Amino acid sequence: MIKKELIYEGKAKKIWSCEDDNLYISEFKDELTAFNGEKKATEEGKGALNNKISTKLFEYLVKKGIPTHFVKMIDETHMLHKKVDVIRIEVIVRNIATGSLTRNLGIKEGTVLPFTLVEFDYKNDALSDPKLNDQHCLILNLVKNESELEYIRYMARKINDILKDYYADLGLTLVDFKLEFGRDSNDNIILIDELSPDNFRLWDSKSGEKMDKDRFRQGLGGLKVAYEEVLNRILSSKK
Repeated sequence: MIKKELIYEGKAKKIWSCEDDNLYISEFKDELTAFNGEKKATEEGKGALNNKISTKLFEYLVKKGIPTHFVKMIDETHMLHKKVDVIRIEVIVRNIATGSLTRNLGIKEGTVLPFTLVEFDYKNDALSDPKLNDQHCLILNLVKNESELEYIRYMARKINDILKDYYADLGLTLVDFKLEFGRDSNDNIILIDELSPDNFRLWDSKSGEKMDKDRFRQGLGGLKVAYEEVLNRILSSKK
C-alpha cells in the first residue's frame, strides 16, 4: 500500500489515504505530548514501538471477538486499517485511581476502584477535551441514541476484562486507558485508534514501576526502555 493524501495529523499519528478507498494508513510518530500539548518532546523509535504493541493487542482482541478497524501492520511505523467515521468521544476506562481522578475527586493515588469506571471526554483539542455526560453526547449529536452509549460502555468494559487478564499474565497491572470508537462502512461501531503505552497506564505488578507515558508526563525518564519492556513481555506471551 502506498500513502497518497494526508487526511489528518494528530499528536501521535498521521492518517493517510491509499489506493483502496475503504482503507487508511496510520503513520506512528515519535513525538510525545502531555497536558493538552503544553509539554512536547521526541523519542526516537517510540512510534515503531507503539505500532508493534498496538498490532499485537488488536490481533489478540480480534481473536477474542472484538470488532476493530485493524487490518495489518505494513512496516515498523505504518498500520493499515479500515476507513471509519470517528465518534468524537474519548472513552476513559479506570480500574485504579490516579491522574485526573485523583486530582479532581481527591481519591487517594493507587486506590483500587470498587467497579470499573467508564468516563467520556469530548474529543476536541480546542476545548481541552472536557468531560461529557450522556445528555452532552446527545446534544452534540456524537451518537444517535442512548443505546449506542450503553453499547460503547459495554464494549469498553469487555475490552478491559480481556486486557486486564492479558496484562496480569505479563506481570503488568492495567490501571486505566483511553479507547476510541468509530463507524465502519456498515454503520457498525468498532474499536479504532491505537492500543499502546501512550494511552494505557501500566504498572509493574511487583515493583509498581510505571511502564507508560507517565514516565514522560512526570519527568521520570526511561520511556523508551519501559515501552520496549512492555513489547518484550507481549512478544513472550503464549496467548
